[in-house]
Amino acid sequence: MKKKFKAISAKALVLTIGIGALSSCVSDPDSPGLEWMPDMYRSPAVETYVDYGWVKEEINTEAMMSQSAKHPPMYTIPYKGDIEDLELHLPYHRQVTSFAPVTHGLKAEYGWNISEDPIGDYFKAAEDKNPIVLTEDNEKEIFAKGKKLFNVNCAHCHGEKGDGKGPMVESGAYLGVPNFANLMELADGQVFYSIYYGKGMMGAHAPLLSNKEIWTVVHHINKLRYDDYSAATANTGVVAESTDDENGEQ
Repeated sequence: MKKKFKAISAKALVLTIGIGALSSCVSDPDSPGLEWMPDMYRSPAVETYVDYGWVKEEINTEAMMSQSAKHPPMYTIPYKGDIEDLELHLPYHRQVTSFAPVTHGLKAEYGWNISEDPIGDYFKAAEDKNPIVLTEDNEKEIFAKGKKLFNVNCAHCHGEKGDGKGPMVESGAYLGVPNFANLMELADGQVFYSIYYGKGMMGAHAPLLSNKEIWTVVHHINKLRYDDYSAATANTGVVAESTDDENGEQ
């Protein structure tokens, strides 16, 4: 009797699993099928960069149009890396132009440091020195990191050689991207300022790159601007003060 009961139980179990497996299949090739335990692999908490407009085969148009990646609270200081890099994570002290809320969507309510001056601190930024000091021991690594970051975030417009002939420019989507060879006297601090806040048609890269990464990119841009840029020349004032006019023209 016990053996017969066990046999029936085993068959019933196999039958149940089979029916469950078949019922989870659907005709739509783009569907993941029925979800038996979604909480095992779908977090019940809201996560960054997750499309909540389509969950469990239900479309939520309102959620599709809402932003899941929110701005951090004002004055939040991100930190990661070595303790020596702590200052690089402090809020950027330079103010962006008064037009930035309109031209680049940088609003004070999101924590952006807005100036009342239409030029902002662009010219004052020329005083800022690159805190990442090149040495013979680290320059190879820094240049490699800078090149990688540049190619991912900048080359599509500026071109891998910094000649202003990236794919986006060549396609006609954007115009007026400068050749770095024509910006020889632009100070490091102003290069950082322009990348951080954006300039012209270029958007702000502060949400995309950390301060340390931007300064690393500045080193790579100098590598493109100057034929002999290295640890030996970078620390001897090779980057002169900017000669831009007061209207912000380059």
